[in-house]
Amino acid sequence: MTDMPTPPSDAGSALLKLTNIESAYGPIKAIRGVSLEVKKGQIVTLLGSNGAGKTTLLKTISGILDPVRGTVEFANEDITGVESSDLVKKGLSHVPEGREVFPLLTVYENLMMGAYTRSDRDGVERDLEQAYRYFPILKERETQPAGLLSGGQQQMLAIARALLANPQMILMDEPSLGLSPKLTKEIFDIIRMINRDSGRSILLVEQNARIALQTADFGYIMENGRIVMQDTCARLMEKDDIQEFYLGIKQEGVRTERRWKKKKTWR
Repeated sequence: MTDMPTPPSDAGSALLKLTNIESAYGPIKAIRGVSLEVKKGQIVTLLGSNGAGKTTLLKTISGILDPVRGTVEFANEDITGVESSDLVKKGLSHVPEGREVFPLLTVYENLMMGAYTRSDRDGVERDLEQAYRYFPILKERETQPAGLLSGGQQQMLAIARALLANPQMILMDEPSLGLSPKLTKEIFDIIRMINRDSGRSILLVEQNARIALQTADFGYIMENGRIVMQDTCARLMEKDDIQEFYLGIKQEGVRTERRWKKKKTWR
């Protein structure tokens, strides 16, 4: 996978820009020279196998992990190494892998944690009502401890909590993890609605490559901490490598060649 076109220039100006980012856990380098952009109003997906570095990259962007090298720019400002709480104030929210709701707090209290950096009460109330429109079940359960919600409801809560910060951009890490196909579709329908209604940019890490490519405008493929392919999602879905390795569409020529190689090996 080496196809590396430049993201289209007509998609708006870059809200997020990474340049040659390298991140490490002690001596182990997890991210190796990654550069990418997310335009204003875009949904961009980041795909790759487990261990490719996707979650590490999101943590680097959101200030949880400081990069060893490179720069992160957000809204034309260098935010490399800025604390996560300050990035929330600047308009960058992170929906982490595994939801990470506060299980002993109520649904409402969890949502208010998302708004902890804000002082505009009217705006918070407006965004709370909008979150309840996206996720009516949260309104029904607002006095219930978040730990008693189902996995899908906790994912809804994690996304709604991010919205209460009134972000310009949301980082989403594996929103379909552990969810049924029906709930996955529901979550992604709402992700599209959030982008359409508010114009918020979204950087999406997702294990379900098919729904991610159907949802996003542009995609990056990561392998071993590097970006190895990037293109519009429509074009990515037409590529043989993507069809076979991410969409499960077998290529007849590849199958025949592999069977022949196996026979040669067995002999």
